[in-house]
Amino acid sequence: MRLLPAALALLLAGCTTTYSLTLMPRDSGQTYYGEAVSHSGEETQVTVTIGERTYKGNWVIAQPPPTTAFAIGGAFGGRRTGIGTSVILDQSAGSAAKALLRADDGSGLRCDLVGANTGSGSGTCQDDKGLVYDVQIRRKEDQ
Repeated sequence: MRLLPAALALLLAGCTTTYSLTLMPRDSGQTYYGEAVSHSGEETQVTVTIGERTYKGNWVIAQPPPTTAFAIGGAFGGRRTGIGTSVILDQSAGSAAKALLRADDGSGLRCDLVGANTGSGSGTCQDDKGLVYDVQIRRKEDQ
């Protein structure tokens, strides 16, 4: 029983999650595709092909800071009174990610993504010429 946590940690350490990316430029209905592969949730390698160019790089999750809320509750009456307490709220499910991708010819694609590490998400990418692409993200197992 003592080895169970260690065994689970080793099992999870080898996890790889693959995501499909679908991009559509805002000047046409053409769709382009890419893939993101996350190793143990620490590093996510991204590849996107648009026409003849293949962009490669990583996305980095930008965790929002925790939010603190103040709550008052309890029963009033007699000798009982309410008290206030601070509660830390976790906002990581809505994590944002930034991907900086580069093609072999030196051109770049910059992407801002939301929900990237949750299995599905969306966002936008912009190329060096200013063309914006809308992005959908799906975990490959969910398709």
